[in-house]
Amino acid sequence: MESKTKKRLVVVSNRLPFKLLERSGKITLQPSDGGLVSALKSYFDRHATDAEFSEKLWIGSADFPEKRWEKFVSLPQPETQSFEIEPIFLETKLYSRYYNGFSNATLWPTLHYFATYAVFDSAYFEAYEQVNRMFAEKLAAIIRPDDVVWIHDYQLFLLPELIREKFPEVSIGFFLHIPFPSYEVFRLLHRAWKEKIVRGMLGADLIGFHTHEYVQHFLKAVRMIAGYDHQFRSINMGDRIAKTDLFPLGIDYDKFHSATQDEKVIGQKNEILKNFSGRKIIFSVDRLDYTKGVTNRLSGYERFLELHAEWHKKVVLVLVVVPSREIISKYNERKNLIEEQVGRINGKWSTLDWQPVIYQYGHLAFDELCAMYQAADVGLITPLRDGMNLVAKEYVASRVAQRGVLILSELAGAANELGEAILVNPLDIDELSDSINKALTMEVPEQREHMARMQKRLVEYTVTDWVKDFLDQLKEVKVLQERRKLKLVNDSIRKQILTDFSKAKTRHLFLDYDGTLVPFARHPREARPDEKLLTLLEVLASEKHTEITIISGRNSDILEEWFDDLPLNLVAEHGASIRMKGEPWVHGNSIDQTWKPLIRPSFDMFVQRCPGSFVEEKNHTLAWHYRNVEAELGFVRSRELLDNLFHLIRNAQLQVIDGNKVIEVRVAGIDKGSAARKVLERKPADFVLVIGDDKTDEDMFQALEHSAITIKVGPGITQAQYVLPTQKEVLGLLTQLNR
Repeated sequence: MESKTKKRLVVVSNRLPFKLLERSGKITLQPSDGGLVSALKSYFDRHATDAEFSEKLWIGSADFPEKRWEKFVSLPQPETQSFEIEPIFLETKLYSRYYNGFSNATLWPTLHYFATYAVFDSAYFEAYEQVNRMFAEKLAAIIRPDDVVWIHDYQLFLLPELIREKFPEVSIGFFLHIPFPSYEVFRLLHRAWKEKIVRGMLGADLIGFHTHEYVQHFLKAVRMIAGYDHQFRSINMGDRIAKTDLFPLGIDYDKFHSATQDEKVIGQKNEILKNFSGRKIIFSVDRLDYTKGVTNRLSGYERFLELHAEWHKKVVLVLVVVPSREIISKYNERKNLIEEQVGRINGKWSTLDWQPVIYQYGHLAFDELCAMYQAADVGLITPLRDGMNLVAKEYVASRVAQRGVLILSELAGAANELGEAILVNPLDIDELSDSINKALTMEVPEQREHMARMQKRLVEYTVTDWVKDFLDQLKEVKVLQERRKLKLVNDSIRKQILTDFSKAKTRHLFLDYDGTLVPFARHPREARPDEKLLTLLEVLASEKHTEITIISGRNSDILEEWFDDLPLNLVAEHGASIRMKGEPWVHGNSIDQTWKPLIRPSFDMFVQRCPGSFVEEKNHTLAWHYRNVEAELGFVRSRELLDNLFHLIRNAQLQVIDGNKVIEVRVAGIDKGSAARKVLERKPADFVLVIGDDKTDEDMFQALEHSAITIKVGPGITQAQYVLPTQKEVLGLLTQLNR
C-alpha cells in the first residue's frame, strides 16, 4: 500500500555537486561539472515542481572542511537550490586510500581493461569498505521508508547491500558510469573483493549501465560469482528479484545546440576561425587519463602527416587535456608522455607559419568549449575504453548546420548510438590516419546526412529522458517485487485448500519428487520412497475421482521401479516420458542420443576437476550432480560448467537447467509445464494442486497458473501462488488432504 506522503529522492555519489571556496573570509559555492551533475540539474530544472518527490537530497563526501560548511549553512540560502545537501566529512588519509587507492588505483584500471596498471593492496580495500560503511551510517540516520535512493558509480559498489540490510523495503537504484568488463577481466580482482562488489550491487532493485555489452558482462559475473540466474535481465535471488538494464546517458541537447546563438560563444568561435583561417580544425578534448588514448591519437595524427603531405599547413589539431588525479603517478607519467609527443610532432613538422598541434593543459570554460565544438571541422574522440563519452555527443549537438565529422572510438559506449560517426580502433594508428583523411575529404551532403541522423537520436533520448527512464523502471521493479512476494501457506489458506479439495467432484494432484515428496540425498538412488510415503500416496490415489501424477526429472526405469504397484500417473525426465495409470510408457517421438557424445566430455572433465561429483545419464538428459562436493568448490565449478555449456549448445536444440546442486542438459521443448497440460487434458479435474521445489517446476506453475493451486517448496522467487517453507510440510498437507 502506497504511502500518502510524497517520496524523497536521495542521490548518493562520491562527491557533492559543488565545491565551497573561501577567500578573504568570503565563502562562494562553485557548481561542479560532470555528466551526473548536469543530468540531474537538467532534469529537475525542467521538473521544478516534480509531483512525485517532495524533497531532493544529495549525499556525498565533502572536499572542504566541516567548519567552512557550518559557516556556509549559517548564511541565507537561495530558495532555488535543487537539492538539500548532506555532506560526509572523511579523514584525509582514509579518503586517499579509498579514492586514490582502491577506487582509482584498483577498480578504475581493472574495469577499463588496464589490469596491469592495477594496484592490489588489502589496506586500500579495507579503507574502501570503511568509507562505504560510513556512507551507510550517514544514510541510516536520514532514510525514510518511502525514500527512493539512487547511488552512483564504482566508488560505492558496496553501499546498496549495506542499505538493504538496514532498510529491506526501501527503493534502491544503482548506476555505473564506467564500463563493466568481461568476466575474464573482472575475475582478476581478489575473490573476496569481487564477491563483495557483486553482492553489494545486487542490494539495489535496479542496476543500470550505459550499454548492452556492460549489462551482459555483469549478468555473467552474477552467475559465476553469486550463482543467480537471470531471465529478461531480471535476476532471481533468495527472496528478491533485481533488474539490470541499459540506460545510455544523454546530454542536455538544447543547451549545446542553442549555444550557437550565444553572443559570447559566437565571438570566440569567430576568433578561432580567424586565427586558423584557411585551415581545417581537428578538435580533441579529454581528461588526463591513460584510458583516453591521447598518445595513440597523437601517433595516428603523426602517421597522417607522414602519409599526406598535401595537408601540411592546411590542418591543425587543437588538443586540450584537462587535469585529473594528478596525485596518482600513472597520470603524471601520461602527462609527460603527451607533452613529449606533442613536442616531437611540432619539432618535426612545424614551420614559421604553421604548428600542426596546438596543445593546452587546463580547463575550458563552457563558452570556450562550445566555441571549439562549433569551429572544428572534425571531432577526434578516440578513448581506449570509455563508459559513454559525452564529449562526442556534445560535439554532434553543437553542429547546427549539420556539417562536420565525428571520428569516434568503437570502444566508447557512445559508439553504440553514434554509428554514423567514423568508428575506429583507437590502437590502430594506420586506421586513425586513414580516418582523419576520410573525415577531412568527406563531401558536405554526406556530412549532413550522418550528422542529422545522430542529432535525431540525441534529441529523442536526452539527459532528462535518461533520468526519467531510470526512475520509472525503478518504480516498475518495486511493483514487480510486490506482486511476486512469497505468500506462505498460513492456517487460513491451508483451510481453504482442504475445503476446496473435499468439495471438488474431481481432483488432480501434480507432485514433484526430489525436494518435494522426499528430502535430497547424497546420491539419487538413496532417495527411495519409504513405506510411510508409499502408503500415503496409495490411500490418496485410491480415493474415487482423485488422480495423482508424480512429475519428476528421474528416468522412467527408476519411477517404475519405485511406484509400479501404485495407481499413479508417472512423468519422467521433466516430461520426456509419460505413463498414464494402467497404460504403457509413451516416450518422445524419438529418443535422440546424437548430442550426448558432444556434451559428455565436458561433464566428464568437470567430474575430474571436482571430486565427489558424478554424471547421471537418462534417456533424454545428462546430469552433473555436485551435492557431495565441498560447497565453495562445487559452486565455483558449477558456474564454470554452466558457462562452458551455454557456449557449447548456443545453436543446438538443447536446454541447460541449473537445478538444486545439479546441472542438466536436455532436449529443448521438453518441460514439466507442457507435460502437465497433456496429462490434465487426459484427466481433467475441478480441483488441481501443483507442488514443486525446483526451477524445473516453475514451468508447471506458469502453465497451470489459471487452472490450479500452485505451491513452491522452500525459499526463492517463484511463479507459484503460495509457498511451503520445508519439504516436511508437504507431507503434512498431503496427510491432511487424506482425512
